[in-house]
Amino acid sequence: MRILRHPAEITPPYRGGVVVLGNFDGLHRGHQVVIGEAGRLARAMNAPFTVFVTEPHPRQFFQPGAPPFRLTPFRDRVRLMQGFSPDLLLALPFDQELAATHHADFVRGILLDHLGARHLVVGFDYRFGQARGGSVETLAWMGAMEGFGLTVVPPVRFGIEGAAGEVYSSSLVRAALKEGKARRAAALLGHWWSVSGHVIAGDRRGRELGFPTVNILLPSESIRPRHGVYAVRLLIEEAHGSGDESAVFEGVANFGRRPTVATAGELLEVHLFDFNGDLYGRHVRVEFVGFIRPERRFEGLEALKSQIVEDATAARLLLADPENRRDHLPPLTLEGYLCEHPEPPVQLIHHDG
Repeated sequence: MRILRHPAEITPPYRGGVVVLGNFDGLHRGHQVVIGEAGRLARAMNAPFTVFVTEPHPRQFFQPGAPPFRLTPFRDRVRLMQGFSPDLLLALPFDQELAATHHADFVRGILLDHLGARHLVVGFDYRFGQARGGSVETLAWMGAMEGFGLTVVPPVRFGIEGAAGEVYSSSLVRAALKEGKARRAAALLGHWWSVSGHVIAGDRRGRELGFPTVNILLPSESIRPRHGVYAVRLLIEEAHGSGDESAVFEGVANFGRRPTVATAGELLEVHLFDFNGDLYGRHVRVEFVGFIRPERRFEGLEALKSQIVEDATAARLLLADPENRRDHLPPLTLEGYLCEHPEPPVQLIHHDG
């Protein structure tokens, strides 16, 4: 997968193909249908397969002071999309110029002149262009005029945890994480929700208690899950930054402000089971598997130490549950999607160019 940030950089091998458009924050199960069907179509047409996103998310551009909300910052979104094997990921900078671009100019200038798109794939609620003036209806009539095809993926609905008929959405995933429902978030996503970052030096208080921790600051744009204690897996990524994993460890983590030791700022502290190495400066990813308890203040370090022992036992039990095994939610791949869905899982809406 090649990553480009400007349409002028697009070369002939990536032109004339199938282009799927969206924000895809979280790459949840609904997003997977949109991207998976684009991949299926590109194979049938023997055409290049392009995923088109913007970075930063438009909401970050228009509301720079809003609380962090991203489920998957750019590095994590790239890692997830690689599994669907697109030929090109076009991550167009979302800036004032793009925000002011009329929807018709966006289609003609970027999608047609630069990408030479033969077919577009979008979700039912896709909007684009100045003041979000463009819609799937816009793409349908422009496709008839300009000669490109269009496939619209209707709402993808689910039935989990007593809910039936709701539509997969990034907002539902965010709500689950804010409530500490890591397992529900994973069910909605179809993969374990995770955060990534570099390991920083801490105050070594965990080591003094007999529970050394790996300390990670969440990226500034990442959503903050509910403060509390979680069963987690930590993945050590290769130094070259490809996203490849060199090791996976289980553990128990606290995310919050650590009220017992009166520290300021949010921090993710992970105590790994059966690990004694040094990870300072390494890039790691932490998968949230299950919520154990809310964060709270203890009346001294001994009480805190006793609670950590209980938390570690609870985390081991959660991680041992077959439903929480890492391979219960295997890595996202186009092959896996097509194997699970030999036919589209929803009735697609096609418009011929």
